[in-house]
Amino acid sequence: MTVYIDPPIWPGHGRMWSHLVSDTSYEELHAFAAAAGFPRRAFDRDHYDIPSTQYDAAVRAGAVEVGSKELLHRLTAAGLRRRKR
Repeated sequence: MTVYIDPPIWPGHGRMWSHLVSDTSYEELHAFAAAAGFPRRAFDRDHYDIPSTQYDAAVRAGAVEVGSKELLHRLTAAGLRRRKR
């Protein structure tokens, strides 16, 4: 049961963003996000978009810091990757 976060290197809407994922289930991911105070509207297909201003809060809540390639690998290996259509 682990939730991972990549560095805030993804630009969008005038901010930099991280991705928060689970390697177990979406239920685990939603529970973690709710406990950390991240709104459900931040969920996008298979991850939460976390603004750089909330990165440290996610890590303090227990998210494990990994690189973007490692995050994608773990998400895919868990069978939780949902690609855009």
